[in-house]
Amino acid sequence: MDGVITIEGISLEDLVAAAYLDTSSFLHNKKFIKWLPKSSHSEAASKKDVQKHYDIGNEFYKIWLDKTMTYSCGYWESPEDSLYDAQMNKVHHIIKKLNPQPGGTLLDIGCGWGTLMLIAAKEYDLKVTGVTLSQEQCDYVNEQIKKYGLEDVAEVRLQDYRELPKSEKWDYITSVGMFEHVGKENLDEYFKVVSDHLAQNGNALIHGITRQQGGAINGWLNKWIFPGGYIPGLTENLDHIIGNGMQIYDLESLRRHYQKTTETWDKNFNAHRKEIENMFDERFCRMWDLYLQACAASFKVGNIDVMQYLISKGPAGASLPMTRDYMYK
Repeated sequence: MDGVITIEGISLEDLVAAAYLDTSSFLHNKKFIKWLPKSSHSEAASKKDVQKHYDIGNEFYKIWLDKTMTYSCGYWESPEDSLYDAQMNKVHHIIKKLNPQPGGTLLDIGCGWGTLMLIAAKEYDLKVTGVTLSQEQCDYVNEQIKKYGLEDVAEVRLQDYRELPKSEKWDYITSVGMFEHVGKENLDEYFKVVSDHLAQNGNALIHGITRQQGGAINGWLNKWIFPGGYIPGLTENLDHIIGNGMQIYDLESLRRHYQKTTETWDKNFNAHRKEIENMFDERFCRMWDLYLQACAASFKVGNIDVMQYLISKGPAGASLPMTRDYMYK
């Protein structure tokens, strides 16, 4: 990112993918990666980590995300889908999986810029609550709530998910791109919070990045992009789900969808590179370009995946239809 190396004739994405596929490369050197720094995930440290990544300015994210300001994996139903289409598809895919009933309540843990919770309120007749540690995200969601006149059915809290009052319960819980940020030592507590606040026979959809074996993100990403990140193993999450009194109903991989999403983000980013460079500098642009292409490469080769866990509080799927057909209507 310092501009010391120039790569020609191959994209960064393909170069990183080739390194992942070469088992003799430094990316597979356990002696090299075992010293990776560990981060505290106290409430204060978590807030600082979130703000470092998300509070660099809403205007920056508006440039290369779609108009919904959704910063997570899209769901590409058709090759002709735009990024906006894919993000809207994803939101509806998640909400439909919950089989929500009008008048129900929904908690969105790590609500981002609020797209999912606002659509749940506007189009599915749900009373929604979102929590985030980002001041800029909280301010933006409050603006959207007022813009659409949703004050009676939607609220956003600048709050750590661990601080939710124990007495509060919701019929449905969503959490998208969140558990990667809580840290290995807090994963069990994260799923305990979901269990504690999910009503009996309620459904939760937990969506996030996983890998075959859990592990800290690499040192460069930890320092420059996502401080404190930890990507859990697929079954690691299952152990925490079951251990906290919930049951798994459905599990879906969206790996290829996230590869396409990150590739689209990078294309948008570079289409506005001069504008972003004027906001920050060229070094910042190289850093983010490397981050986005490295992520695309990781999804491309299957080094990481993104999973949607549909879980129930009580017998698996007790409040859901007998087949998965309802998800696609």
